Amino acid sequence: MGDREPPDWALPAWDAIDPLPRRGPGARDGGSAAPSAPSGPGGTFGLRVLAVSDVTRAVRDALRGDPRLADVWVEGEVGRVTISSAGHAYFTLKDERSQLACVWFRDDRLASSFEARAGLRVVVHGRIDVFDAQGVYQCYVAAVQPAGLGDLALRFEATKAKLAAEGLFDATRKRPLPLRPATVGVATSLSGAVLQDVRRVLERRWPMARLLVSACRVQGEGSPETIVAALDRLARHGAACRAAGRPDDAAAVVILARGGGSLEDLWAFNDERVVRAVATHPVPVVSGVGHETDVTLVDFAADVRAPTPSAAAELVVPDRREAVTAVRTRRARLEAALAGQLGSLVRRVAAERRALDGLRPEARLAAARERSGYLLDRATSAVSFRLAAERRAVESATGRLAQPVGGRLATGRARLDATRGALAALAPDATLARGYAIVRRASDGAIVREPAQAPAGTALHVRVARGEITARVEDRG
Repeated sequence: MGDREPPDWALPAWDAIDPLPRRGPGARDGGSAAPSAPSGPGGTFGLRVLAVSDVTRAVRDALRGDPRLADVWVEGEVGRVTISSAGHAYFTLKDERSQLACVWFRDDRLASSFEARAGLRVVVHGRIDVFDAQGVYQCYVAAVQPAGLGDLALRFEATKAKLAAEGLFDATRKRPLPLRPATVGVATSLSGAVLQDVRRVLERRWPMARLLVSACRVQGEGSPETIVAALDRLARHGAACRAAGRPDDAAAVVILARGGGSLEDLWAFNDERVVRAVATHPVPVVSGVGHETDVTLVDFAADVRAPTPSAAAELVVPDRREAVTAVRTRRARLEAALAGQLGSLVRRVAAERRALDGLRPEARLAAARERSGYLLDRATSAVSFRLAAERRAVESATGRLAQPVGGRLATGRARLDATRGALAALAPDATLARGYAIVRRASDGAIVREPAQAPAGTALHVRVARGEITARVEDRG
């Protein structure tokens, strides 16, 4: 292979730009046509002349309309190979009678573990399309592999398409793996290292799990039948254990395992019978077939695909160290939650106890006594304060009113004395002291003001200044 630029006929179709259609007065639906030549010697009359781009487009549409050419596998011998500066590979694929131009783009070429070289017999997978600018058809290659693998690859793709159409690979059919299976089933060969790898992983990660092995051949003639039989034994054993009331003895998950190998070595796991047995197994199946780069149809049908058998064993059981850490974490959280709940309950009980203590008669009487004493103290203090304030107000008012009131009292006393003197002079005792007397009839006490009121024989009482005299009226002469 050289570094020369590819030939003109091998340019990729995505570099081409369709020319604008040419429309003439005689163009009709279905393509552009050049204007009809005038009639005359050497001319055409009534013929439709197509442009080159119209013919190329018609051929391209015809090729793209054929579903057989959209996904093809072609076997042949590699001819001249050219690598462009962009990294694309251009080569021819030929047999005894024909040759096919091929384009292999850089990304697909670099992702392939196989390189096309002149003289090799290979099988290419791609599509047929037309490069408009050069008017040539070519194969746009997606993958290249040696011709010896071509038949197996075709069978692989055909079986895959058939089973996918039946829904065996649908994601909705996938079942979740059990969290902590008591029994793990393994369908594999007893003579290989795979079983020991799986056993070591299970013992290291989850030694509580019981390993149930169903032996089978994983390579060679008749191996698909033994794999199906191994899966069937695990299914029947699980059904019998569950019917007997011993569900923990039944495999909760099954590992189908085999080490790495070539496509022919792993072909038993592409067998349609094995794929159907995996898809219809009563418990989840983990595929641990080959290495990470190996792909089988069992990987699509299994509930979980693991890159290696050891990885499959790690997927089906938890790590005991992680489980212990999780248990300790949950225990700490539970203890914290219980402590919080107990603390809350203790506080509530204490509050209820205080409330009940406050409702006891002794406590209520003590509280009432304390409250009455407090109120009495407040009332005494308030009254004392009020009396002191009133006293200060009275003293202040007394101080202000002492002089005017004293003057008014002296004036009143003088007037009283004067009035008393005047009254004393006019009083009956003063008149009697001057020698007068008051005469009253003894019978009725009436004052005698004239002699006619006291006829002879009338008993009288005479009041003088210093006593009273009893007298009787005698006959007046």
